Formats: sequence, structure tokens, C-alpha cells
Amino acid sequence: MQHLRTTVARLRPITATQTVKSQSQARPMAVGGALRTFEPMRSYTTSVSAEPFMNGTSSNYVEEMYYAWLENPRSVHKSWDIIFRNANAGVSPGAAYQSPPPLGGAALGLANAQAMVGAQPNMEKLVEDHLAVQSLVRAYQVRGHHIAKLDPLDIAGPPSSDIITSSDKLGFYGLDESDLDKVFRLPTTTFIGGSESVLPLKEIISRLEMAYCQSIGVEFMFINDLEQCQWIRQKFERPGVMQFTLEEKRTLLTRMVRSTKFEEFLQRKWSSEKRFGLEGCESLIPALKTIIDKSSMNGVESIIMGMPHRGRLNVLANVIHKELDQIFCQFDSKLEAADEGSGDVKYHLGMWHRRINRVTDRNITLSLMANPSHLEAVDPVVQGKTKAEQFYCGDTEGKRVMSILLHGDAAFAGQGVVYETFHLSDLPSYTTHGTVHVVVNNQVGFTTDPRVARSSSYPTDVAKVVNAPIFHVNADDPEAVMYVCNVAAEWRATFHKDVVVDLVCYRRNGHNEMDEPLFTQPLMYKQIKKQKGVLQKYSEKLLAEGAVSRQDYEEEIAKYDKICEEAHARSKDEKILHIKHWLDSPWPGFFNVDGQPKSMTSLSTGLPEEELVHIGYIASSVPVEDFTLHRGLSRILKGRTAMVGQRRVCDWALGEYMAFGSLLKEGTHIRLSGQDVERGTFSHRHHVLHDQKIDRRICIPMNHISPNQAPYTVCNSSLSEYGVLGFELGFAMASPNALVLWEAQFGDFNNTAQCIIDQFICPGQAKWVRQNGIVLLLPHGMEGMGPEHSSARPERFLQMCNEDPDTYPVSVCEFAVRQLYDCNWIIVNCSTPANYFHILRRQILQAFRKPLIVITPKSLLRHPEAKSSFDDMLPGTHFQRLIPDSGPVCENPEAVKRIVFCTGKVYYELTRERNNRGNDDIVAIARIEQLSPFPFDQVKVETDRYPNADLVWCQEEHKNQGYYDYVKPRLRTTVDRTRPVWYAGRGPAAAPATGNKAAHLVELQRFLDTAFNLDAFTEQS
Repeated sequence: MQHLRTTVARLRPITATQTVKSQSQARPMAVGGALRTFEPMRSYTTSVSAEPFMNGTSSNYVEEMYYAWLENPRSVHKSWDIIFRNANAGVSPGAAYQSPPPLGGAALGLANAQAMVGAQPNMEKLVEDHLAVQSLVRAYQVRGHHIAKLDPLDIAGPPSSDIITSSDKLGFYGLDESDLDKVFRLPTTTFIGGSESVLPLKEIISRLEMAYCQSIGVEFMFINDLEQCQWIRQKFERPGVMQFTLEEKRTLLTRMVRSTKFEEFLQRKWSSEKRFGLEGCESLIPALKTIIDKSSMNGVESIIMGMPHRGRLNVLANVIHKELDQIFCQFDSKLEAADEGSGDVKYHLGMWHRRINRVTDRNITLSLMANPSHLEAVDPVVQGKTKAEQFYCGDTEGKRVMSILLHGDAAFAGQGVVYETFHLSDLPSYTTHGTVHVVVNNQVGFTTDPRVARSSSYPTDVAKVVNAPIFHVNADDPEAVMYVCNVAAEWRATFHKDVVVDLVCYRRNGHNEMDEPLFTQPLMYKQIKKQKGVLQKYSEKLLAEGAVSRQDYEEEIAKYDKICEEAHARSKDEKILHIKHWLDSPWPGFFNVDGQPKSMTSLSTGLPEEELVHIGYIASSVPVEDFTLHRGLSRILKGRTAMVGQRRVCDWALGEYMAFGSLLKEGTHIRLSGQDVERGTFSHRHHVLHDQKIDRRICIPMNHISPNQAPYTVCNSSLSEYGVLGFELGFAMASPNALVLWEAQFGDFNNTAQCIIDQFICPGQAKWVRQNGIVLLLPHGMEGMGPEHSSARPERFLQMCNEDPDTYPVSVCEFAVRQLYDCNWIIVNCSTPANYFHILRRQILQAFRKPLIVITPKSLLRHPEAKSSFDDMLPGTHFQRLIPDSGPVCENPEAVKRIVFCTGKVYYELTRERNNRGNDDIVAIARIEQLSPFPFDQVKVETDRYPNADLVWCQEEHKNQGYYDYVKPRLRTTVDRTRPVWYAGRGPAAAPATGNKAAHLVELQRFLDTAFNLDAFTEQS
């Protein structure tokens, strides 16, 4: 209550004739040993003769009494309390004094005192008015963006009735026009006063309008951090914050000239070509350059960018500084394609460039990632690459490396991967410590009106899930754009959190230069045809201000036109298109100068036994003192100890451990990510141990292999496939000297990341000459668990292999390595821990990088027969592309009547059935471990070894799924089509597996019968 009284006293309204300037300055004053600061409150409306007791030196005494009363009304005599209360209630100072209550009659005195304070209703009005002003300030902070002048076309119509737009705005708060001249003390949650702490109401409203309702609309009041909110208020509310020097204005004009004239040049030279120009949002270029300048000033050395196709060529030319002749030659239809790959259209290509930032005079590396037409798909890829660069340079706070993501309005609101990427932004193993998002808000999605394209008010509302401030800005106000981008870059540098800049603009030419937008947006495009270009608007403004002369302006235009014409002339000399000139992620020193691998020889991937044993014991221990382990986990580790020390074998988890541990010891960073990978979906891995008594205390034994080892990162991801796989793909782009793996919780979950697989991983090298060694681990197997968690859909991966099934490869030296180099990705289904161990090591030891798809098992993780001897992992051993039958069939190959080819888990079911039937000497079983590239040479050895055997492909998957359609033509090519290839497996089906356990077992036995019934195909032949 006392605080309320003090506040009310300090907030006493001052009449309009009392200006803020007429008040004396606040001064500190010691009261009771404490230092206080109060602003003097004097009334100047009363004549001097009416207040003789406040004349001369008495006024100083009164002031001190008044300050003391403001601090604590009980600290002064009751008579002074009454004077100050009456004066603040509107009573003239001359009449405010009343005699103190008599000493003898306490009750009577109290009644008289209460009667003397006769203006209590006015006090309540005072409180209400100040609370009303505070609410009004907050209303502008919360809702001012709704009435800001954001649309350069001004076609959105008047805003709906709002508490700050209604004609009775003041009445809503209990104020009226008579209050406009009253002066109110400003709340601490606003900075519109600058150095002033009190303002007339009409000035308060005027300044709020200037801060929140002009070309910039600020959304930030949903942020639950007071410091961050106050920071934003200061940036936009302080009077005069948007003041620019003459030099800044001229630099901005120059950038606008280059952005605009680049598009005009392309339109003039290639008017019938699609280029997805930037017309209508030319201020994007100075926006990006401002963010880069400010970030460089704050110490950033590398920026990774991702963007859609609109404006991409302009960004490449004027932000990344790609050579103009290299851009212009892309329009030459006679340009011959180089033999590095199939290439991509010009507005999908990326670029990497290191240059001096002219504003800061510091080196800056800019990388614009290549991406497909699938909007927003590049977002997590950019974040992954950013995280990797931060990791490799030890930038744990994101001060040296950052990302900028550009978006379209419709895609930002519509694509779910945007949400997935935002949710990675603050996770420990995925954060990039803040991204600047720039939305090119065309106010239309291709032909779709925003009113039917999203349910939210703005396309940027998704950013609120991570408390990212959103700065909407009219793109036809370049100075406002520049200011907002400066603030965005400062926000990122200060708080290391995401921020969104919403550039509200339009597309002058429709979706592309060949499109007719009047079909679907007639009113919008009639307005656009009337619209002055932003360069014309801004140049007229600066000319009117005298900031530039017309001669200087025209010379700047002529200068850039000359640069473009000279580059165009040089571009005609280009005869061959080199895709490698557009590489966005170079790997210096990894390849030879000509871009070829340094070696094409096959290396052994085995290890000395002492190293295997050492890693095995690490995997079986807890290398941290006083660590309480779960009893069940203790049994697992004891089992590993027995395998290593007594039996010299490893299971699947131990084989993986030995591959990882050895690579870490050799200096290769390993990153394993995905849902539940720390423990493993099937509770087999246990790479992160948890203390059972101390919360969050963990141990990662893999980081205790060797003193000088590379770090091991294993991290459970968010429940996302699309976003997380894209992130890991980007991480793998940054360096070839890291093994980056993404494991699906179940193999079939890869289909929610299909866009990353189809558009980046499979064709990435062909489109963008960009190798990548990412590894996908996809648990797979028909085990009666229903249709959802059975199939990793290997048929989809196999279908996208670039190998010709009808042509036997030419035999060359190092045939297997050449096959790997020529393929677009490697697909394996290992049946032994040793082979899994070798494939992981080969992925790093080979001299080039290819994506690796590993169809991993489920039941084999604990299968008693699925164990490998250390002998299969020693020096001289390597990955087996095909594992031949080494049993009784080898004694008399000509007597073998059937050779069954298979892959993966089904091998163990086949061998069990063969043993039960006693067919060990007449049916051979060969395991194809590497499906792509197909081991034609080794399959030929097997078919030649058994000349009298019929050929059968056996799989547990349905006939229209799995491997059959991929393997059959290749088997036939191998035998030159002289022998048929028969099928043993489940019949065609729509679902991957049955949901009935009994039906599953019936299907299993049926195809096993077919595989071993030597007369099964007699009628068909």
C-alpha cells in the first residue's frame, strides 16, 4: 500500500501549461543515510501572493519535506501529510494547509483529518489514468504492428477494429481528449521518453505511433524474458534511433543501384529466360549485406546461407560476389556441359567465397548452399553445416560462425520442416547459437492468396515457438530495412538466439518472368503496374534531401552498367560449363589438384588384436570413479568382457564399438545422431551410461579410448526425421574427415525424411559435384511385429542407384574401388558384426566419399550365431561384398543342384532350414552383402563354381518390395542370360508385413519350402 501511495504521489498529473522543460532537474538527496533521486513537483499555476509561506528560502525546506513525504508519508508531521495530500488532490497550495488535530481528542482529530483530505476520488482517478497510460503503452507494444504501414502496395485494406485503432481509443481506457494535454510519468517498460521521464499524453501516443506503427512492425511481447524485451524496446522506442549518416545513406543507395540494375540487365539481355528475379524486393540485397557487415563487426568470420530460387542470382552476384561472367554464361544455351555430373539449373546452384568485407576490412567466408526446388528443405542442411564449422573451429558460442536463412512467405508458413528446424535451435547438440531468418514476403504463394494459404495472421508466426522476435518491415523503405537488419544482427550477437526479419514486398513479374499473374491476382497486379520501383523512390528521397547529387547518382548507375556489359562480353568466351565452379563446400587438400581421389587402391580395414582387445575392454567398463551403474547394464558389460577376454568374438554392438573406437583413435571425429541412439532402440548400444544415484551424471566410455583421440558425439535427437537427417547431411558436408551417422528409430521412419534422401543424398554429387559420406542406419527385418516397423524400404534406395543392370561392367584394375567411385551411393545389408565393422572403417579409409545406406538388423543384435571371430577383423581382412558358402557344398560343386542368393537376416533362417532338411551338400547359400554397387565379379565366380545349379533369389520381403526387382536383372546379366533366376519369398502385397504373428510364420515356412524344394520351379521352366 505504501508503494502505491508513493507511486501515486510521484505520478501527479501536471497541467498542460507546465512543460517538462520548466521542471528542475532531478537531484540525489540523502535521507536516513540512503541516496534517493526524486524529480521535484511544483505547481506554477498559482500566484505568488496566494502562497506566501513557500517564498524565499522556505521553498527549499518545503521541497525537502515533500521528498521525505514521497518516500514515506509517516516520516513528516501530520500537518505536512495533509498539505501534500490536498495539494496532490487538486487543492491550491494556499488552501491546502489545515490545523492539526487537537492533542486531546484522538477520535475527533482523526475524523477531522479524514474530512480534510477531501479529494480522495481525484486520487483514484489519478491512479486509473496512469494505469490507463501504462496499458496504452503496452497495447502499442503488443499490437502496434497490426496497424504499421508494412504493405508497399497498400492493398490490405484498413485494419480491423482494435484497441489502438478504434475511434474511441482513449475511451477504452477511461481517458478522453481533455487528458491529451496532461503530463504523465512514463512507466519503466518504455523508452519513448528518451532522457525525459514525463510526457503529455498526446506526445506519448505520437511517439508510440512513430515507434510501432510506421514502416516497421515489431512482434516481441510474447518473449518470456524481461531483459530481451527491454533490449528490443530500447532499439525501437528511443527517439531518433533511425538516424543515418550521409555515408550510410550513400552506401545504401549504391547497394540498391546494384540490386536493381542487375535484374534490369538480365531482363534486357535474356527477356525470355526464367531467372526468378528479385524485382519488387530489391532491398533484400542491402538487407543481407547489412546483416553481414554488422555480424563481421561483431567478430563473425564465416556465414552459411540457404535460400529459395527467387533472387538467388542477385545474391550470388552482389552478396557472395560470384563472378558476373560465370553467372551470365549460364544463360548461353550452347554451353557444353562438363563431364562432372548432370548439373542443375542456374537458380539452384551454390557458391563458396572468401573475401574482404569492405565495411569492416575483415576477412569473411560466405557459403550459399545449393538446394532443390523443394522449398525450405535446405534449412536443416544449412544448420548442420554451420554446427560442424563451429565444432571444428572450437566456436562453442557461435561467435565466429553463423547462418542466415532466407524464406518465402508461403513456404515459411506451410512447410513442416521449418518447425522441425526451429525446434533444433536450442538443443545442446544441434544449436547454432542463433540464426537470422529473412522472409521475402511476396504476399502470395505462386498463385495462392495468403487468405487461403495459412491460418495465422503472419507467415512468420511459427517463429514464436522459440521466442524469436519478429521484425516486419516495408521493403519499399530501404532505411527501415537497413535499421531492422542491424538490430537483427545485434540481437543474434547479444543473445545468440534466432530472429526473423519479415520483408513485406511484392513480385513485380509474378512467379517467374514467363508467368501471367493477372490470371489469379488481378487487383494486386494492377496496383503493381502503377507502383514506382524502390530505387526510384529512394533516390528521389535522397536527391530531395541533398544527400546525393543527380550527377553522382547517374554515374553510379553508369558504372554498374559498364561492369555488367564487360562481364557479359567475357561470358561469351566460355564454352564449357564447369559445375565445380559452383561448389558450396570445398574440402581443401582432400583431393588432388584436378579434383580426383589421391588413391584408388583397396585398403585393409582390419586391426591388430591388441587394439581390438583394448577397445573391447573400454566398451565393457565404466572409466569414471564412483559411478553407480544399473544392475542390468552391469550384466551386459560383463558379457562383453567375456566375449573379448575368453571367446575372442564380438556381437553387433561390440563390432560397432570397435569400428568407432579405432577411428576415433586414428583422429576421425564421429557423430551419431537420431532418436534414442545413445542407448539404441533395441537396448543394445549403451554408449551413454547414466549414474543411478546422481541426476544427469553420465559417462561416455568411447571418449576414453586414447588420450589424443578425436571426440565422439552421440546425441539423441528430437522426434524428427526430415529436419534431423537434413542437419546431419549438412554436418557431413563440412569435412570429409568425420564419420557422421544418422540412425532411424525403425527403418521405415526414413520415409518422413524422403525429401532429404531423394533431393540431396541420392543425386547430390551428380547435381552439384558435392561428395558426402553420410551414413544411414536403417533397422529392418520381417519378425512378425506388424507392417510399420518391418521394412526400411530397401527397394526405394535400390531403385535410385545409377548402375546399369543390363551391362556387365568393364573389368579394370581395382574393379571394386572403381565401382564405388562411379556409383551414387553404397547400399549394404550386413549379416555379420565383422562385415559391419569393416564397412564403417572403409567409409573413412577410402579416398573419396559416398553416402552409405546400411540396412541394419534387429533380431541379429542378440542372435547366438550372429557373432564374429576376431580373426575376421585382423590386419589383411576387409569388407566382404559377397560371402560365399564355405560348407560341404565346396567339396563337390558340380553336384550342387541349387545356389540360393540372399542378403541379411534371412540367411540364418535359410541355414537353419537347410540343416533341418539335410541339404548341406546340394544347396549352396551365398550372401550378397553389398547390393550397390552390385558385385558382378564375385557373383560370377559363384555362378561359375556351381555350373549345374539353378539360380534362386530368396528374400523375406514381399515380391514387389525388397531386393528382387533390383537383383534379378543383374543376376541374369552376370550369367549372360543363359540361366533363369527363380524367386523364393513372400508374394506381392500392399503392406510391408502382416500384423498377425501366425500368418507371419506361415508365410515364412512357405517361402523356405520353396527355396529348398528342388522341384518347385520344374513346371515354370
